[in-house]
Amino acid sequence: MALTAPTDRAGAVVREKWLTAATIGWNGIEGVIAIAAGIAAGSVSLIGFGLDSGIEVSAALILAWRLAQERRTGCKQDVDKRAQRLIALSFAALALYVGIAAGRDLLLANRPDESLVGIVMAALSLAIMPVLARSKRRLAPVMGSRAVEAEANQTVLCALMSGGLLIGLGANAVLGWWWADPLAGLFIAALAARETVSVWRAESLEDTCCA
Repeated sequence: MALTAPTDRAGAVVREKWLTAATIGWNGIEGVIAIAAGIAAGSVSLIGFGLDSGIEVSAALILAWRLAQERRTGCKQDVDKRAQRLIALSFAALALYVGIAAGRDLLLANRPDESLVGIVMAALSLAIMPVLARSKRRLAPVMGSRAVEAEANQTVLCALMSGGLLIGLGANAVLGWWWADPLAGLFIAALAARETVSVWRAESLEDTCCA
């Protein structure tokens, strides 16, 4: 049975703390495995996915810092806004890297090698990330935090990246369609760029304890 979201801010902050820790832990392990598998297989897409996991960890650490500020000094709108802007910048970094890497792969016709480890890891990430994102989104209204919502959106992007990687590696391994992976990467880069603008331009928080 799925856990119900807390209805009070204190409970939501505690729950978000554990979700953030889980995000950092999973993406840290995922990143190390992806980069190692990418180097072994000579796969740019796998190495890129591992670096994306590093960006996910940085976003989660930004949110952890924001929660620590709230526990120390209480809810402060300016702290939440700074966290929101930092997460927007991590979206921009993701869009830039994936867009350049995917475009290069298309132009140079780089073909990723088959990687069973990469396929299994992408499938696991595709199963786990949406669950984490859904849980975070349920907490955002309780906390009145657009930073939590933004970090949840980045977790969704990680799931989309996992899906793109899975399609690319799977299509390459089974059908020899090397171009499927960079095309999916360009699509995800476009989503990340749109999210960068959306998060950066978001208005001030309206439902906070200090509103």
